[in-house]
Amino acid sequence: MVILGIDTSCDDTSASVVEEGVKIRSNVVSSQEIVHHRFGGIVPELASRRHVEMIWPVVDEALRSAHITLEDLSAIAVCHGPGLIGSLLVGCSFAKALCFSKGIPLVAVNHLEGHVFSSFLDKFPDGAYGGNEDSAAPAFEFPFISLIVSGGHTSLYRVDGFGKYRELGRTRDDAAGEAYDKVSKLLGLGYPGGPVIDRLACEGDPEAVVFPRAYLPEGLDFSFSGLKTAVMNHLKESHPRGINDIAASFQQAVIDVLLRKTEWAVTREGIFRVTVSGGVGANSALRRELTLFAKEREIQLSIPAASLCTDNAAMIAAAGYHHVRAHKLARMDMNPVAYLPLS
Repeated sequence: MVILGIDTSCDDTSASVVEEGVKIRSNVVSSQEIVHHRFGGIVPELASRRHVEMIWPVVDEALRSAHITLEDLSAIAVCHGPGLIGSLLVGCSFAKALCFSKGIPLVAVNHLEGHVFSSFLDKFPDGAYGGNEDSAAPAFEFPFISLIVSGGHTSLYRVDGFGKYRELGRTRDDAAGEAYDKVSKLLGLGYPGGPVIDRLACEGDPEAVVFPRAYLPEGLDFSFSGLKTAVMNHLKESHPRGINDIAASFQQAVIDVLLRKTEWAVTREGIFRVTVSGGVGANSALRRELTLFAKEREIQLSIPAASLCTDNAAMIAAAGYHHVRAHKLARMDMNPVAYLPLS
């Protein structure tokens, strides 16, 4: 089964061809970073207009790189939410047009579900975790705890199988990636904030500034708005620490909360398998500490390659494969949804 995945949920235009839900034959991403950098964040109208320009070239390149044509596809899977509604409209309209004109089955995939199934993908580009490339069997077994941590979402899920998702906790305010971007703006580092803070933190002291950790011990929810405010207040002090130390201290506060909540989820659910996905999953310090955490507690950990943590269509195709197997196809009157919980 060969699935074409399409993702235009935010600012990246992506298309990917995935075989049997695990083997990536192509994964093309057109970044809009240069478009939004000068505004310090994503401008929705500009994002959707750029998607219109890039959607066909990106899909065409994905098919060409995979050495297939539209006639070879078993289905087309498209992200239909959550995300920026203008951006989602471009991907969904394009996918529906292709499916209608060529008689190809259409699948609508929740973006968060795509992140969950990114850990099932094989042969990651940078050699990170993968399963058996000679088998269509998943590289990870159910049930498992899924930590999704990105610019728009920070959530913990219990995953018992395809379509069997239970939310254990989510952010009450800012997502972790959103906090990175806002702190980056406070520090005058520009957008996107995650990579630059990660880089500066490598040269700083994570214990230089004692920033708060909102552990919220009554449950598994997250909160990062107070941490963002604490950074702002520290910068107003008469003698704030150097930018590297602030970056390192902020990042450590985020990581400590993510690790503690994941540990609580593992203990409460009694499941010692954890997957991590979303853009913040590409953070070098988080990946390092999660690996150490998993080793110490004998937890089976799956973190996709950095390129598969950020938004990409391969994860949409991977989830789409399971939709097709379960005969969960979309109708041509399917419309995108800006807010779409995973449940």
